[in-house]
Amino acid sequence: MLSAKSLFQEILDNDESYRLFCSIAASGESQGGWENARIAALVPASERELAPKITRHGADEDKHGRIFNALMKKRALEPVPVPPETDYTMLLEKHGIGLAHEKLKSDEPLTVQDIVTYLAHSRVTEQRASEQMDLLRKHFADHPDLGRAVRMISSDEDNHLAYCHEELLRFAAAGHGRAIQRTLRESALAEIRIYRDVSLAVMSHMGRILGWSRTKSAVLAAGIHAVYVYERVAGWRRMVSLRMPERRNALGGPAPSAPEFA
Repeated sequence: MLSAKSLFQEILDNDESYRLFCSIAASGESQGGWENARIAALVPASERELAPKITRHGADEDKHGRIFNALMKKRALEPVPVPPETDYTMLLEKHGIGLAHEKLKSDEPLTVQDIVTYLAHSRVTEQRASEQMDLLRKHFADHPDLGRAVRMISSDEDNHLAYCHEELLRFAAAGHGRAIQRTLRESALAEIRIYRDVSLAVMSHMGRILGWSRTKSAVLAAGIHAVYVYERVAGWRRMVSLRMPERRNALGGPAPSAPEFA
């Protein structure tokens, strides 16, 4: 019987599929680390108090990238190039989710609206990240190799999501509410489409590596399409709501260092 746990266990047990999974994850996290570091460096003067939190966000993402690389090293595996169609972070940027890299590579300070846009985009993508890591934590929190990494990254992603909620509510109270809701909706609808496409691409690569039958691949693809239909009809709404989180000031301190996983 197919289940999220059995599917991931199959990927975990094979060196090639595990290497691809970790390479994709490490690349996306490292890219997120760079983006947040650049945003922190370009924060407008009126929002400089936010810069340390954005820096912490980026440091967490960079730490996650190092963790996934360390997990590969522990099994004597080297990273592989990430297939472009599986590169969630770059595809988001290509479709306007997140601040354009051209803007981040310049030395021109960002505007307050840029920061609002960044936070709205992050609120959507961190929802996805939090849910994915919660799923892995549910099934693999006690795994001898993955457990500690999964627990740490999951807690970080929950912090990132809480931070986005709190800061967006602050900006909404300052008069940006309409722009926030518009950006959240546009971002959520774009993200669920990109997530579907990336999921199909990842499963296609995994299927070739693991020798899945056409029937198994078709069943998994149908499941991915079914999730997309649900999210397109109603599920996207969970990505656009805002509420004050239980974790207040979740990124208010320095990022904890990554433990050794190798």
